Amino acid sequence: MPDTFPIRKIIHVDMDAFYASVEQMDNPELKGKPVAVGGSGNRGVVSAASYEARKFGVRSAMSGVQARRLCPDLIFTKTRFNRYHDISKQVRKIFYEYTDLVEPLSLDEAYLDVTENKKGNPSASLIAQEIRTRIFNEVGLTASAGISINKFIAKVASDYNKPNGQKTVNPEDVLPFLEALDIRKFYGVGKVTAEKMYQLGIFTGSDLKLKTIEYLDTHFGKSGRFYYHVVRGIHTSEVKPNRIRKSLAAERTFNENLSSEIFMLEKLEHIADEVSRRLKKSKVAGKTITLKIKYSDFTMQTRSKTVPYFVSDASVILETAKDLLFQESMQNSVRLLGISLSNLNTEKTKKKLEEKKAVSVQLQFDF
Repeated sequence: MPDTFPIRKIIHVDMDAFYASVEQMDNPELKGKPVAVGGSGNRGVVSAASYEARKFGVRSAMSGVQARRLCPDLIFTKTRFNRYHDISKQVRKIFYEYTDLVEPLSLDEAYLDVTENKKGNPSASLIAQEIRTRIFNEVGLTASAGISINKFIAKVASDYNKPNGQKTVNPEDVLPFLEALDIRKFYGVGKVTAEKMYQLGIFTGSDLKLKTIEYLDTHFGKSGRFYYHVVRGIHTSEVKPNRIRKSLAAERTFNENLSSEIFMLEKLEHIADEVSRRLKKSKVAGKTITLKIKYSDFTMQTRSKTVPYFVSDASVILETAKDLLFQESMQNSVRLLGISLSNLNTEKTKKKLEEKKAVSVQLQFDF
């Protein structure tokens, strides 16, 4: 890694089994027990699993039926997104006491750039430790953290000592760390890609580093260039606070498949109300309305319409969604309907905040 390469002090904070941990915190009887947040029925999907449940192989996005099969004693709880949002706000409030350069990825994780911070603390590792301690004392939950010179390595490192741990990858340790890393641990390498890499003889970062950029482009397309650079510790993406929202949506999965448009209209009314509520809460409006339809055979279809003005009113959204619903006949019975708005006015009226420039330093950068 060249000495002149921009090195930042980046922390990636990731809450431990967030939804499930909130449920265990709010209901002490669930502590120490296998918990899954989500539905347990035939259509149910696990949104989050406690570490006790993960020992049995229960994972998020798994069907409730399969999760119950793996862990007969599994306790299911309903999702409470309002509660998770409230807890997330408490955690982020702590983040902003250290830096304004906070980039939330979801309710339970965020990047922090503490190269320059409000506490004047030169140690990113100590800041991460202090933040994690405060989250535990003030919120009641545990968090893990990764600390390094860029977002990619910080993200990978935060998984290293989970739960309730942290790992710092100092500048001089970046290349050895990445070379020894199992390719499955690389952020951005999913299960399918990992299998493909295995077939090509790429098992570790060291194996990946031997491949030329042309080779990786040939086998992995646009992602090849990303893999080529990150294994060399090169990832220049800055922490982006106040990311501009590109779309807003709501959807519903039904307990029984819907075969009549009459029943679908009733469901769409509730979905349109929810989308409108979220738009108004976020103080945004959109021009492009998209209807999402998932059929009983799991095939997906989307239909979109762009109107000449920004809308957030539920009645306008519903009328447009109705038009899209009747645009063509149903291919099958329907198990899910969704409405989203894109082409939001945020993209036209909000200016990006000026981001602080990263400091170029030598490899003896103190973490």
